[in-house]
Amino acid sequence: MKIVIPGGSGQVGTVLARAFERDGHEVVVISRTPVVAPWRVVSWDGVTLGDWSKELDGCDVVINLAGRSVNCRYTAANRKIILESRVLSTRIVGQAIALARRPPRVWLQASTATIYAHRLDAPNDEASGVLGGQEPDAPDTWRFSIDVVRAWERTFDESDVPSRKVALRSAVTMSPDHGGIFDTLLGLVRCGLGGSAGDGRQYVSWIHYEDFVEAVRWLIAHEEVDGAVNVASPNPLPNAEFMRELRQAAGVPVGLPATRLMLEMGAIFMGTETELILKSRRVVPGRLLDRGFVFKHPVWRDAAADLYRQWQLTRPSGSRAAGSLVRGVRLHDPP
Repeated sequence: MKIVIPGGSGQVGTVLARAFERDGHEVVVISRTPVVAPWRVVSWDGVTLGDWSKELDGCDVVINLAGRSVNCRYTAANRKIILESRVLSTRIVGQAIALARRPPRVWLQASTATIYAHRLDAPNDEASGVLGGQEPDAPDTWRFSIDVVRAWERTFDESDVPSRKVALRSAVTMSPDHGGIFDTLLGLVRCGLGGSAGDGRQYVSWIHYEDFVEAVRWLIAHEEVDGAVNVASPNPLPNAEFMRELRQAAGVPVGLPATRLMLEMGAIFMGTETELILKSRRVVPGRLLDRGFVFKHPVWRDAAADLYRQWQLTRPSGSRAAGSLVRGVRLHDPP
């Protein structure tokens, strides 16, 4: 197959491109900042049609991951960039597919599990999950995130293309790659800062990168599936338990907790938002499970141990110092 990945130069895109390239498929990443890679990388601006659109004509699969990182303060300028980078890139990918003489069979579009409400009482699946934005006393930053995802998915839904369309409501993808979420959290754990965040009751939805890749493969193959699909482990867990099991995987006995006030101050210092840590994301993959998808790493304890083993194998001993891992902290959702 030929698989085209707009916005595929980040962690998740690299995980997918690497897996598909190893499978023997032709992979093309479309990026604002092209770099040398084992696969072909084509330039675009994410807004206008150009030569990049020719790559979609005759390809088999498009996986659009484009969107500016949410790892920033939600200033007016950043909010505009976050929203437009998602909506405009989705719209232009749809236009390119609509103009293709041989459009792709399937268009997988990045979304996020953040669309669901902050809740502790029950999990959110695709059928009965509660969409967020109306929670009592929800901070403005939480409502902004929901507004972005709704606009993102609405643009995708309105794209008039002949391709099958699937919206990937993804949880945080955990991989051992440098600079990723797991690498960042592990750095905090190794510095003794891997305790619970806030009261620790908020749920963490996550997925092991190998299961993420397999879910994408599965969605490409299952032509009967379209619409929104939660791409997450079936076992989200409270933040306190999540961090405790990560510490156990890394062999670190204790971790200092962080109060809500400490997190608010730290977020300002680090130029990010506490919503990325404090909002409860209790999301389960109802449609995948109902149709028989089997997770290789369904439980965080085992997944964390596996990821830690892989992380150790990919790091020279001299580069494993905790201090080197804390630089460039990124605690945000995909993409």
